[in-house]
Amino acid sequence: MSNNYKRMIRLASNIFNSHQDPMQLDVNDSVIERLLLLHPSCMQEHIDGDGPVIWVLLIPTTMELMKQFINSEISETALLDQTPLNIKYETLYLCSVMVLKEFRHQGLATNLTREAIKKIRADHPIQSLFVWPFTKEGNALAFKIAKEEKLPLFKRES
Repeated sequence: MSNNYKRMIRLASNIFNSHQDPMQLDVNDSVIERLLLLHPSCMQEHIDGDGPVIWVLLIPTTMELMKQFINSEISETALLDQTPLNIKYETLYLCSVMVLKEFRHQGLATNLTREAIKKIRADHPIQSLFVWPFTKEGNALAFKIAKEEKLPLFKRES
């Protein structure tokens, strides 16, 4: 296991603590498999030298499920599990963007996220973006992406 991979796992654990919060998605092999069934661009990474330095996770879904999630009626796991396969998705959940410290403020995460959104939008009529921000940087990135992609942004409050 590469040093950067270990650092990314620690970063995810420090920011999200998903093992302790049942409302959060705990990414494992079955979650990855499900995400890739929704769209091959749901998971993106930027590799530099010794493994990944940026991870992006997006979930395309329906407006109805987005509303339920935003209103704290369902968890991230339920959002993923209840999203039907093989339909045209209307909205996109910016689930997580993680960047190792020395790679921040270079536009890499923004570019990787926008490229993934572009690929998903080529196949689906995405009309909005939604987020559950855990950091001020995550909140700022979501606003920036929404503005650049000309998509309304909806937020779930913590």
